[in-house]
Amino acid sequence: LGVLAKFKGLRGGMLDVFGYSHERRMERRLITEFEALLDEIVARLTATKLPTAVGLAELPLSIRGFGHVKQRNLGEAKARQDELLSRLRAEHDVPAMAAE
Repeated sequence: LGVLAKFKGLRGGMLDVFGYSHERRMERRLITEFEALLDEIVARLTATKLPTAVGLAELPLSIRGFGHVKQRNLGEAKARQDELLSRLRAEHDVPAMAAE
């Protein structure tokens, strides 16, 4: 392991042979998608939408495992994301006075 630690500087670079795998490319794509999702959440965030926003922000925590396990979890997370995102986009703000 000590030898492998010396190659730590290669991670993410052109010589990172493991970085070209399907799973690693997917993980990098998911990071970019999540950053865009966070931008949308922030743009639409209100007090009434907070639970939905939190649910969306927590979704990456459910994408765990390796190989087929990660793929299954990703599929479930994407389905939940679609559901929560449509709710976030559709929810109308209720004025504080009307809610009382």
